[in-house]
Amino acid sequence: MVHLTLFVALLPSLVFAQDLGVPTTWREFNNSRLLAERISIAQSAITAILPQLDTSTAQFNGIGYWQSANVFSAMANFDHLASSTMYKDQVIDGLTTAFKLYPDFDPYLWWATAAYYAYRAYGDSSMLSMAVTTWNHVSNYVVTAADAQSNTQPNKDFTIVSTCYGETMAGGVFWRPTSDDTGINSITTGLYTTLSAYLAETTSNATYTNAAILSAQWIQNLQINENGIILDGVSGEDCTRTAASWLFTYNSGKYLEGLSVLKDVTGAAIWKSLMTNITAAAVKSPVWQGSDGIITEGASTASDNDGVGFKAIFIRGLDEVSVRSSDNSDLQILIHSYVDVQYNALLELAADGTSYSPSWPGPPQEFTSWGQMAALDVMVSAINTNSP
Repeated sequence: MVHLTLFVALLPSLVFAQDLGVPTTWREFNNSRLLAERISIAQSAITAILPQLDTSTAQFNGIGYWQSANVFSAMANFDHLASSTMYKDQVIDGLTTAFKLYPDFDPYLWWATAAYYAYRAYGDSSMLSMAVTTWNHVSNYVVTAADAQSNTQPNKDFTIVSTCYGETMAGGVFWRPTSDDTGINSITTGLYTTLSAYLAETTSNATYTNAAILSAQWIQNLQINENGIILDGVSGEDCTRTAASWLFTYNSGKYLEGLSVLKDVTGAAIWKSLMTNITAAAVKSPVWQGSDGIITEGASTASDNDGVGFKAIFIRGLDEVSVRSSDNSDLQILIHSYVDVQYNALLELAADGTSYSPSWPGPPQEFTSWGQMAALDVMVSAINTNSP
């Protein structure tokens, strides 16, 4: 059990306003490629992984189930940003197959988010329906205000805590649906926040808005460290935290994506301010990069692991922040500079033709599904975060 005194610095009031300046030590934080070339580079990166798709299972050989969802996400987002329908049939067919094989996407929010991206890109109502169905299922594992008050959760067989470190546990989302798993994680809660916010924006339904707010508050109150970085998880049974050193890009990235949508849905200044501060902290964090700014997390070249795909989620979240920050040019410049650092590193240090190493600082290596999957969001985001 971790003592409360170690976490007094988690109070949101201690996340101060951040410097939005671009560090001069970052490696190649701009590029002059025109839009058509950036679209072509992203398309070639997607083309390289498509032979790995098993259409009977909607899985890509060499990577896991949640990671396969993120390939479809990148494909849908490519079409959204490039104003095309190039991958429409493959995305819709793949998501439809997965939804049939794994009811409620079994119940991975990565797939539900991919379905939302497909709806956004193609306007296919069946994709929105899949996202909603999965949201409804996962909502059974959210700690409601009533659950926190009663110390019970209908789908858990243990007594849950009402508060941790002086803050309510309402809004937290359990990591696994098994009745005995106690973990409430930032990534699960961040995914739920993000999907809720997107659905709120799409439907104007207050149920989704309220859900997004409650879960965003849980992370805000309990899961931000003194450096503005999102922590990993906490036990819903006894408040035991995961190790303070468990700092992963995707926790910050997915939460940022959710905050960027939530600020637009609610118009509340707190979410805009929090989004800006966390972005500035995350892109400059020494935890997952050196002074050159190139992300070093998840660099396994020999075999796939979950960490390989974390940084892709981070870049995707930053792109959504950029899209929704037209009133903050400094923030947009910081984000496009950071994306360009990763983009140029992949193209110049980690590329073997159109294949990319999972180690973004290099060296290049032959194609791996996990390396290619991790690079896709950088290639797709670069379509958007640079000027035409």
